[in-house]
Amino acid sequence: MDILKRDQSEEGVLTLTLNRPERKNSIDLTLADELLRALEAAAENSAVRAVVITGAGDTFSTGGDLAGDGVKRSALAVMRQITRPALALHRFGKPTLAKVNGTAAGAGWNLALGCDLVVASDQARFCQIFARRALSLDYGGSWLLPRLVGLHRAKELALLADWVSAEEAAKLGLVNRVVPAAELDAFVDDWARRLAAGPPIALALSKRMLTEASARSFEEAVDIEATSQAVNFASEDTREGLKAFFEKRAPKFEGR
Repeated sequence: MDILKRDQSEEGVLTLTLNRPERKNSIDLTLADELLRALEAAAENSAVRAVVITGAGDTFSTGGDLAGDGVKRSALAVMRQITRPALALHRFGKPTLAKVNGTAAGAGWNLALGCDLVVASDQARFCQIFARRALSLDYGGSWLLPRLVGLHRAKELALLADWVSAEEAAKLGLVNRVVPAAELDAFVDDWARRLAAGPPIALALSKRMLTEASARSFEEAVDIEATSQAVNFASEDTREGLKAFFEKRAPKFEGR
């Protein structure tokens, strides 16, 4: 059985499904390696225009596999290896969407938060479960949470490790949309197709600017915006977008 399912649509949407339902899609070294390789390959594949990450069964992911594989290794070496997908996802230049179909806890929740957009079933629930296991945040949680909800709310989620419903997560700004479970697939398919149909160069530039915004001054942000627009105006996609506007038709972007 493939522990990471890969399905690519004709529209350019690659769906990566964490496929360890018997282990609640927990992330072990093997799954982490598969996810890393899938993201690296997708980054280089021009036919992939957007990526959806989800979990098999009724769980997104309960985080790191605490059982391990029985092989003695340095804890630091293991953590650096198992968290490589979080780094790859952060650096990924194409739009990403987390489809949270059930429980997302610990590293599993932070994997979802690392995506550009998060859509959750109304049956989903979330927890920064680390403190319950005498562990500290990982998978990018210490960087993501304060930027998404502010420092004090981030500390509440991390230090108390309470369970959060999908509706509560949406109110906190940690989920973009909450939809009925029966409508989750159709909703995510629609958003993913829209992302894949978008202008790849422009979306990548906007995504990077937003991700890096907190590290820049306003003056620096305006300057990088100008530079990015210059790149866009030199692209065939922008010429197509302007032409389609004047011809009153939908544009067809090719990423050139």
